[in-house]
Amino acid sequence: MTRRTWQELSPRSRRLIVAGGAVEGLLKVAALVDLARRPAGQVRGAKAAWAAAIVLTGSVGTVPLAYFVWGVRRS
Repeated sequence: MTRRTWQELSPRSRRLIVAGGAVEGLLKVAALVDLARRPAGQVRGAKAAWAAAIVLTGSVGTVPLAYFVWGVRRS
């Protein structure tokens, strides 16, 4: 597979890449804000570990979604 430059991509591909990046960014911000505001007793696992996983992984939104599904204790 050959590498393409940004200019060689179709307009549709460019829009999808930008939209995917925006969605991932919004999910990461939402997860980090929730993590910062939530008491440690309501989080499964260490808050620092969740924060590191959310920030450091290029996850296409899977780590922030995993935090909301499995990392938050429901009352």
